[in-house]
Amino acid sequence: MCGIVGIHGRGVDVANLAYFGLFALQHRGQESAGIAVGDGERIDLHRGMGLITQVFAPDSLAGLRGIAAIAHTRYSTTGSSRLENAQPLPFRHPTLGPAALAHNGNLINSDAIRRELEEEGAVFRTGLDTEVFARLLEHTHGVSWEDLLRRALRRVVGAYSCLILTPDSVIAIRDPYGFRPLSLGFIPRQGQPVQVVASETCALDTVGATFVRDVRPGEMVILDDHGLTATRLLESGRHAMCIFEFIYFARPDSILKNCELEEARVRMGQELAREHPAPADLVIGLPDSGTPAAIGYAEESGVPFREGLIKSRYINRTFIQPEPSLREAGVMLKLNPLRRSLSGRRVVAVDDSLVRGTTSRRIVEMLRRAGATEVHLRIASPPMRYPCFMGVDIGSTKQLVAAGRTVEEVRRFIGSDSLAYLSIQGLLRAVGRGTAEQFCRACFDGDYPVPVPQQLEMDKLALEPVT
Repeated sequence: MCGIVGIHGRGVDVANLAYFGLFALQHRGQESAGIAVGDGERIDLHRGMGLITQVFAPDSLAGLRGIAAIAHTRYSTTGSSRLENAQPLPFRHPTLGPAALAHNGNLINSDAIRRELEEEGAVFRTGLDTEVFARLLEHTHGVSWEDLLRRALRRVVGAYSCLILTPDSVIAIRDPYGFRPLSLGFIPRQGQPVQVVASETCALDTVGATFVRDVRPGEMVILDDHGLTATRLLESGRHAMCIFEFIYFARPDSILKNCELEEARVRMGQELAREHPAPADLVIGLPDSGTPAAIGYAEESGVPFREGLIKSRYINRTFIQPEPSLREAGVMLKLNPLRRSLSGRRVVAVDDSLVRGTTSRRIVEMLRRAGATEVHLRIASPPMRYPCFMGVDIGSTKQLVAAGRTVEEVRRFIGSDSLAYLSIQGLLRAVGRGTAEQFCRACFDGDYPVPVPQQLEMDKLALEPVT
């Protein structure tokens, strides 16, 4: 997860533009936020814990003036949720000078690189793989940023969509597999346009930028006074964008691989209805992320769609809360059933995914208390049986209710009358973009696109019973 934004343009308030772009990416992380600005000579930085509105006030933004900016909102996968782990992360290269780094992804060989750098004299202040990235850049020889990145990235394995701020430019890089999205755009104006890069196209829309294209896997793009300069740094044998971006992570109004995600999620629901019909009186979505698939399920099945749960708009995403207790408490605060709609009805409840299962179990209990006579749970993605190593907070199979269990065993844990998942083939039909080899779907089938360190894999594949 994590959301990143980069802006370059003279004569505009780059910090405010970065702030508004970041605001559109709040769904990608809620733990901390920061903005770094370059004025041509130096870099200034403001970061803090909490939501974007809690971190930034008018006076803090007013103090960030320059020609280039990068911004970050954090969802932690490595490193705890503390201020020193907030990004962008400042660093200094001995030849190229001051810089700041904003990272979305996860480096699976960061421990090995960290040990090598410590032997070379590097000092670490955090547990972040992002700091490993920054110290690697500091300790890699290079006479230009292209030269430096070519050398450094040969040592890195994993997912990274990154922005590097220099005093006068923004550099965007994306790993050769393209695990995490990164989009380019521009704000038209007289003279030179303002160049923009962001995790999702919805952030481009928010700042009034026109979408141009995605940063290609393995590509470096420099945004500076010369406009936009692109260079291919790395190649891989395949592309592997995280398919969970299509299912849940990205906002439904964003576009990935020339596909509007709202449309793809409706198609997931249609495919789910064809694969797993259920005898029911109404279809409801588990708001908000399950709603597009629920609409598609209702359209295909002919069972009417109704709102069955009302969501408080002031509660954030429960899946990306760092503590299980906060996730579960968030469910009860966030959702309230419409009892008159549910009472005496057989209900199909559609959600985008089923991860730990505790949230779904509470929702099924809530629907029964509201009077639903039957609850048929339908999931618009396949069972998640394997941990993610590429930047999703699924640390091990211990956190996955479907790992090592049959669908019937999961159903009993959830407490629904029936449970069914969308197949991998149905998911790929719904996404409808290229072949299966263009996506990472390892959380479903265990086919990781890059080699995973043996000890890391052993640690994360350990199972424990669900009670």
